[in-house]
This record gives sequence, C-alpha cells and structure tokens, in this order.
Amino acid sequence: MLSTTLRTLRTRWVTFVGSFVALSLGVALIAVMGLALASSLDAPERGPERFAAAPVVVKGQDTLEVPTSIGDRTQKLAQPRAVPAAAIAKLRGLGTVVEDRSFAVRVEGGPADLVGHPWSTAAFAPYRLDTGRAPEAADEVVVSGGWARPGTQMRTDGGTVRVVGTVGGLGFENAVFYTDARAAALSPRSLQLVVDADAAAVREAVRGSEGVQVLTGDARRYADADPDRDSEALTAMNAMFGTAGGVTAFVSVFVVASTFAFAVAQRRREFGLLRTAGATPGQIRRMVLYEALAIGVLASAAGCLLGSYGAPKLAEWAVDEGLAPRWFTIGDCTWPYHMAFATGLIVALCGVLAASWRAGRTGPTEALREASVDTRAMTRSRRLCGAALLITAAVTLALALVTNPGDLLQRKTYVSRPMLLITAVALLAPVLVRPLARLVAWLPARLPGAGGMLVRENATAGVRRTGAVAAPVLVTVALAGSLLGATATLDEAKATEVREQTTADFVVTAEGDAGFDEATLRRLRAVPGAEVSASSSSAVYVLEDGVALVRSDARAVEPEGLAATARLPLAAGKVSDLDDDSIIVNEEWEKHTVGERVNVWLGDGTRKSLKIAAVMTIGTGDNGVYVTPRNAPAAAVDRVDVRLAHGADAGSVAAALRQAVRASGGVVLTRDAWLRAAYPETDRTTWTGFLLVLGIALLYTGISLANTMVMATSDRARELALLRLAGATRWQVLRLVGAEALTVVMVGGLLGALVAGVNLVGMWSALGLLSVRTSIQIPWATLAAATGACAVLAVISAVAPACHSLRRRAVELAAVRE
Repeated sequence: MLSTTLRTLRTRWVTFVGSFVALSLGVALIAVMGLALASSLDAPERGPERFAAAPVVVKGQDTLEVPTSIGDRTQKLAQPRAVPAAAIAKLRGLGTVVEDRSFAVRVEGGPADLVGHPWSTAAFAPYRLDTGRAPEAADEVVVSGGWARPGTQMRTDGGTVRVVGTVGGLGFENAVFYTDARAAALSPRSLQLVVDADAAAVREAVRGSEGVQVLTGDARRYADADPDRDSEALTAMNAMFGTAGGVTAFVSVFVVASTFAFAVAQRRREFGLLRTAGATPGQIRRMVLYEALAIGVLASAAGCLLGSYGAPKLAEWAVDEGLAPRWFTIGDCTWPYHMAFATGLIVALCGVLAASWRAGRTGPTEALREASVDTRAMTRSRRLCGAALLITAAVTLALALVTNPGDLLQRKTYVSRPMLLITAVALLAPVLVRPLARLVAWLPARLPGAGGMLVRENATAGVRRTGAVAAPVLVTVALAGSLLGATATLDEAKATEVREQTTADFVVTAEGDAGFDEATLRRLRAVPGAEVSASSSSAVYVLEDGVALVRSDARAVEPEGLAATARLPLAAGKVSDLDDDSIIVNEEWEKHTVGERVNVWLGDGTRKSLKIAAVMTIGTGDNGVYVTPRNAPAAAVDRVDVRLAHGADAGSVAAALRQAVRASGGVVLTRDAWLRAAYPETDRTTWTGFLLVLGIALLYTGISLANTMVMATSDRARELALLRLAGATRWQVLRLVGAEALTVVMVGGLLGALVAGVNLVGMWSALGLLSVRTSIQIPWATLAAATGACAVLAVISAVAPACHSLRRRAVELAAVRE
C-alpha cells in the first residue's frame, strides 16, 4: 500500500496541493506564535530611568496589602500617599532632599505625551543641557527631545511659557522642566523624593512610617512612571498571539478535514476498483492515512522553515505598531518548532481520520457508479457528533445566561464560545446546505432559461461538494460577525449605560492630572442658572470570600448633586441616603443588601466600615461604586456635571462655564458632545488581534476555496462536455459554473451569518438580564467584504479550470473515463 500511496500522491497532486499549502501555513503560523510567546514569557529586568543617578529614592505608600488565610493580597492604590511630613523632617537632617513631581503638560502643536517635572530632578536621570540654560522664572521651561528650540513661545494648559533650554532625549519620556516653585504650584502633591544620604540612615529615619519605601539600586525603577508597563504589554501581546494561534489550529483542522473528506468522496470509484482488485478495508484506510502522514511530514517541515523566517518579521511589526515593547525580539527557543511540527502531524491525521474510515467502507460496486449525485450526504457518526455539539452549545449558553450572564461579556468567552457552534454547524452542513441552496436559487430557477434550474439542481445534488466549499466561508463569516459584532454590541451597550445615566446638560472635564483647583470650582458654582455637581475618580477595595481583594472604581460626589445630574440604575435604595458613613454598590458585590455594613479600604488605603445606602444593577460591569468626597481623600475633582436651572439660557450658561475654566484649561461640552467623546472604543491591541485572527481565517478560506473549487471543477470535465454536446455554448457553461460557485458561497455566508446571529443574540440576552437595553450591532460592511472576497475567489477558482477544460473538444472530454 505504501507504493500505491506514493503513486497516488504523484498522480493526484492537484488534490493534495491545497492541503499541503494550508497545513504548511498553519504550522508556520503556530511556530511563529509559539516563538513569539516563548520570547515574551519574561520581560528583561528594566533598570531605573528617571532616577538612574539618584542616590536614594523615598516613596510613599502606593500599595494596599491585606493579609488573608492563603497569603497577602495586594492592589495598587488609586490615591498613593505622600511621605509623612515627620519623616521628611528627619530626612532633611540627613542630607539634601529634592521633592519629585510629575504631571501631564499639553502644548498646542507639541507631543501628546509631554510630562512636567521640577528642574532639580533633571540631574537624577541624568539630563544634561544641550543648548540654552536652566529655567529661572515661572514662565520659563527646558524641554527634551529637540522638538522645540530656545526662544520658542508655547501655549500650555498651565499658561504661556518660553523655552530657554533643551536637553537630549533619553527615550523613555518627553519632558518639560519648570522651576521647582512653578512645578509645585502646578502639582502640589509630591509622592516621592530623592535624598542625598546613606541608605541605611534613610531606612532608619523612615522606620515606623507605614508603607514608606526606600529604593536603591535597581529598585529605583519602581519610582519611574508605570514600572510594570513591560509586563502589561507582554500580557496583552500574549493574549493576542495565543488567540491567533488557537484560531490557526482550529481553522487548519477544518481546511484539512474538509479537503480530505471531499477528496475521499471524489475517489469512491477509485477505492471501489481497489476493493474489486482485492484490497481490504483496512488497506484502504491505511493508504489514506499514509497519504495524510506524508503530507503532514512534508508540510510540517516546510511550515517550521517558514516560521523561522516569519517570526522575526512579526516581532518587528509588533514593535513598529506599538503592540510590543521596544526591546522585544525573538529568542533562540526550539520547543515551538517541536510543538508546531507535532501539531501539524496531529492535525493532518485527525483531519483525515473520519475520511479514512469512510474510505474503508467503500464497496466494490462503487467502481460501477456513473452518477455524481450524493446518495448519502452524511455518516451517522457525523450526525451524532454535530447534534451533540449543537446541544452542548445550546446548553452551555443557557446555563451561562441563568447562572452568570456577565461571563458572556468577557473577551475570552466571546472569542472562544463561537468555535463550538461553528464546529457543530460545519459538521451538520451537508444536511443544511440542500434547503439553503434551494432557497438561494429559488428566484434564478424561475427565470427564463434552464441556467437557474441547473444551478439549483447541481448545488443540491453535489451536497458534499457544496458542503466542502461552504464550510470555510462559514468559518470566516461566523468569526467576523461574532468577534466584531460582539465588541461593537458591547461598546454600544456601555454607551447606552452612560447615556441613560447622564442627565446633565453640560459636562466640564479637567485637562490635567491635577484636576480643578478650589478657585476654579468656586467660579463654576457661582455661574448663574447652573446646578453644579463636582466629582472625583477614586477606588474602593473589598475582600470577598476572605481571599480575593477586589478593586472597584469609585466616583466621589455629593448626594444632592448626584441626584440632580445622574440617573443611577438602582435595584434597591435611594441616592439621597448616601452620606459620609455609607456607600452605593452594585449587585456584583458579595454583600449588596441595603442597610448592611461592609468593610472596605478607601483609595488611599484607609480601612473603613460603610453602610450600603443603595444597590445598582451589574450592567456591563462598568457600574462602579459611589462615595462622598470625604471617603475619597486626595482625589482631585476631574469632572463637573452641570444641570440648567429652570428658565436658564443654555448659551449664556455655556459661555460662563467656559470663562470659569479658562485659566485651568478645562473643556466644556454639551451632554451630546460629551457622550460622543466618551463613546467606548475597543483598544487597539484587541482590534489588531481580531484583525490578525480574521486575516488568518480569510487566508485559510481562500486556500480551501481555491483548492476545493479546482478539484471539483476539474473532476466535472465530462459533465461540462455533456452540456456542450447538449447545445450549451462555451460562455453559457462558464456562466453556469460561476453561478454555482456564487450560490455555494452564499450558502456558506448564510450559515456563517446564522452562527454569528446566534452568538450575538446570546450576548444581547445576557445584557438584557443585566438590565442593559441595547441593540445588536452587526458588522454588515465586514460581512459583505468577507463574503465578497470569498465569492470572487470561488468564481475565479471555478471558472479558470473549467475554461482550461473546455479548450478540448467536447467529444474528447465526454470520452474520457476515470
């Protein structure tokens, strides 16, 4: 049988080239993703940046640490504490103390990520003057990066300043240095400081100060902005590459399985002849498995070679697009190659396993068959597997809706859940394509002429061919609709929540991290005809189940202002009951009964027992908690909601509000404008990951479509010749072949849209159970583009071999036998 296998591969190379290409690309992508993941498991130790030349850095408490029965649990504080004044007094007795400050700076026409510092901290990076001098007056600055020259006048959110010097950029920030006094005015709170003294003496001086950290050596990097950004970037990158790798394996199984299944169906007369010649069912099965093994070995080897070239290109692309840190490169790990090669073999063998069993069941009488009509579209085992998966998908969706509807809104869920339904529908495709093909061809079949009728009958007679072509289209359309539709629906649901909860006529937001100062707030409250509600961003921490320290975003606001400018989705209680001894929570909390007391930690780490005044619905998960300003210490006011008083003129109030915030640089927006600006958008990394996944699916769909259509059309040479002998012209035959390809693609598109619709209805139902009323967002443009691309490729792949076959005389083609 081995020699027969090799001869089959040589003579039927057209049948197997598509599987080879698909499998080799799949292995290459798996190798690339594996190499990327292996290279990003651990971030390299980053050294200190802003304080590389600082002797000792003292940092206030920025982490909440809570002991539990299974160990300490930690969370970053929303409002880190400053170093206590008593400790600072002791440190000043040891040596020079320089207070550090960091705050966002906005300059018209300047870089978007500018950050301000006092000039005295520049020496700790160290920054050195390239041109000009140090700042001496409140309106003088020094900038890094060379984007401005000495003498340049700049309008900032803190007033007009003049550049008097420049320093060379160090790559980790775009800095603007003010005088120490001006920096202190722009950012009053100092959370860390540099001490020029012996580290041991510094530690002794701050002993007993809760949470104060003394940083030396490489630990000084924890005083830099966002010291964990590398690990966070790697986590997001790993999720993206892991999802893409999983979809690669999933889709490649589909392509290989459908290709081999169709190839086996096409070769039933060949297997019948082998059975007539004395071949046993086991020999037939082994021959098919040997074919898959040969293709799997060659394709896996080629895929690993392609992966070795593709992985560095992927790393460069990820760095250029800002999806990976600048230092990210592909390492010298070898296990991804072993994993990819083994996966390729397993995919090839698993993909052909069912086909080999069916091939072994071919009887000797199959050699006498002439008709190409599929008398049995599906095996019993395929029906059972498809039905079982369909029932499993329905049951798991129902259980999720009943027990935990919020889980359906998680990205890992709406990315993985469609796979189960796609598999079920693809297995049942031969049963579904016949009625759908009749539906799609219903109108063409009633038009004058026999073309429409022939398209319908050919599509419904060759169910295996139709199913093999429709399956990859199903996968692409279903993935595009499910992934992009889910993110769009979730974004719209979040926007709907914000829209329903906001009753203010104007929203004023602060531009800087420092928020609005007291003078600005007094001016805003003094605007005639305006009811003002000032609020701050903070957080509250709660220990649930005795072991999980959970952070909830909090909004600190006065109850009267909250009731006037917001409509909270309350399930119980009243907003007016909120006071300094209470909190408004949501139903996601372990304790959520009105009147019950709950122990929490505030944004600065202070522990407090608060009474539950009201309970909100869970919604999309963005309904945080509400506290009063006293329970959000050190949280700056960053948003002011304004409600027009009865009879007040909107234009006059808007003008007065803009005048009130002119000095601080706040932005005044109408309710509708603010809602548009605050409309939630899927982050760039997620979108890029989805586009990568859909690109992989579309690539595989193209390979499968081209391969299957070439195989199917080449196998129909005698059928096309008979049409020519019956009187059809060459162009009529080609139009018929193209119309059949379009019909089959439309069938696959409808099945994919059905799967996507079921998944989106599941998410919509979950949102309804979570008290969010929104509409389903269907990405029509993406679905149309994906289906159109599949249609163009299918038509070309069908018409090209048909055109080549019709170059021979019809009588010669009709006389050709297998």
